[in-house]
Amino acid sequence: MTLPTIPLLINNTSESPTKTFEVISPYTNKPCWTAAAATPEDAIRAVEAANTAFPSWSQTKPTVRRDILLKTADILEARLETCAEYMRTEMGADVGASQGFVVPLAIRMLREVASRITSICGSVPVVEMEGQSAIVYKEAMGVILGIVPWNAPYVFGIRSAACALAAGNTTILKSSELTPRCYYAIGQAFVDAGLPAGCLNVIHCAPQDAPEVVNAMIEHEAVRKINFTGSTAVGRKIARACGQNLKPCLMELGGKNSSIVCADADLGVAVQGVLAGAFLNSGQICMATDRILVHTSILTAFTEALQKALAAGAATSTQPPTLVNTASKTRVEALISSAVAAGAHFISGSATPIPTTSDSGVRMAPAVLGGVKEDMALWQEESFASVAACMPFDSEDEAIRLANGSGYGLSASVFTEDLRRGLAMAKKIQSGAVHINSMTIHDEPALPHGGVKNSGWGRFNTDEGLNEFLVTKSVTWMD
Repeated sequence: MTLPTIPLLINNTSESPTKTFEVISPYTNKPCWTAAAATPEDAIRAVEAANTAFPSWSQTKPTVRRDILLKTADILEARLETCAEYMRTEMGADVGASQGFVVPLAIRMLREVASRITSICGSVPVVEMEGQSAIVYKEAMGVILGIVPWNAPYVFGIRSAACALAAGNTTILKSSELTPRCYYAIGQAFVDAGLPAGCLNVIHCAPQDAPEVVNAMIEHEAVRKINFTGSTAVGRKIARACGQNLKPCLMELGGKNSSIVCADADLGVAVQGVLAGAFLNSGQICMATDRILVHTSILTAFTEALQKALAAGAATSTQPPTLVNTASKTRVEALISSAVAAGAHFISGSATPIPTTSDSGVRMAPAVLGGVKEDMALWQEESFASVAACMPFDSEDEAIRLANGSGYGLSASVFTEDLRRGLAMAKKIQSGAVHINSMTIHDEPALPHGGVKNSGWGRFNTDEGLNEFLVTKSVTWMD
């Protein structure tokens, strides 16, 4: 059987060059389709198409841009089930995560960004000199390169492309090689909504070609800014290339996120929030709960409630969660084995791995480990799977120290019945977001999203997200 090929999208034209690469579905551990493999020359053509489209698009009236984005949202909503199925096939997401969370959130983000377009405006400051006036403009930057990951493709693709387009820029999405069909679906929705040629281009490339393809675009003089969502390790490489080329970059990187369960927490709320934060989308979310910090006085009660909830969930689940590929599963199993060998124990789960075969797909049962130490790799490294580690604390100061004792700072949560305590702790936690009495996974159009420390810098969403893709120009004149 011949597999379908996912094309590139350059200048509103779908292109299928000779060179392709296989996309492996973690459901079956077999190829589900192939994708066109862009060369550096293809990438440069995409940049040039975006550069050609920029003068016209940047002068398009805000209401026209708004209406195109809103129509794109309508198209994606009409195709919601199909788009979600692409996501499930390519990365193994379940129905709840794909159809009930990621795609609907992307659609809401698109509509929210569209609604803010007409509010972009400058200011008229009063300057010092008599007889002189000034105005400050907010202008589009030019061509924006968005480099996006696989784990929530519609959310990442929309916030990268839509924020740039809303501000009057043109853009290229360099998709993840693991989810090219999802990103092509985004591009096709924009084309079908009437987005002019060249304004949004979507390219994919084979993993081994990515450094050359990405660097070719970063080095192109027309590319004015790069936004990257992905791992901290790759983010360092992207930021280094941006620095060498004096290009600004927006970075949303990894996380090692903590949930702090205080002595006065509602155990039912805390257990529900911790488990949802740890296991949604198989834990393959940068905001997922990796660390569970529990006050010593309630550790036994919390552990029992956690085990009971996990057992109830396992009884209603037909199969364990799916991870994106075998390499991810092997890495996480090594983290767990290393921790157990150093003295950690299973609060829930088992050391017996689930074999990966072409029939079972890439699956790994959820696990929560206790007895972990601060120097364990499981405690320090982002797991990106349905795994969490639990550690007790005796005081709020100790909990804050443990939560901040990581190079990351993306998201955190605090469970307490005392709002003043929660707010006080939130001020001390070094994180881009802190959620009181809810899970660490929280991204919505009304809130700025981004991290601190090794979790990156800059913000997506809201007016802050739009301003990331605008430049400020001061103009003065003599009256």
